[in-house]
Amino acid sequence: MGALNFLSDYLSDHFYVSVRKRKKRKIMQTVNIKVKIDCDGCERKIKNAVSSMKGAKSVEVNRKMHKVTVSGYVDPKKVLKKVQSTGKKKAELWPYVPYTMVAYPYAAGAYDKKAPPGFVRKSEQAQAQPGGTDDQLMSLFSDENPNACTIM
Repeated sequence: MGALNFLSDYLSDHFYVSVRKRKKRKIMQTVNIKVKIDCDGCERKIKNAVSSMKGAKSVEVNRKMHKVTVSGYVDPKKVLKKVQSTGKKKAELWPYVPYTMVAYPYAAGAYDKKAPPGFVRKSEQAQAQPGGTDDQLMSLFSDENPNACTIM
């Protein structure tokens, strides 16, 4: 495939083939959307709408977590619009990260009672500052610090 792409690019650059512009290639990505799903009908409606999109390779609907995962050559904004067109106006891009990825998961901006188990909301307040005093104090009493016993 690489040789064919190179050859077609070379010919289109050096020889005037057509007036139309080249399409920008989309990248393969996974889009996660938070949407309230109540019943089998809602789940089926969302799954059918999103799987009919051009470029969607796989669609997974998790009713318990209120999450729709779409993999393929799709644009996140178009997927969100498609989900909202099914009648789910409060759909949004997935706002959560695993709580192990956040330095302060119980900070005011990060903790969310409605978040699925093991997840917290993305926020700047919950991120650790590099070289902060908390990191220095935690390393003093760490099991990995060989001089920790002398301090105690």
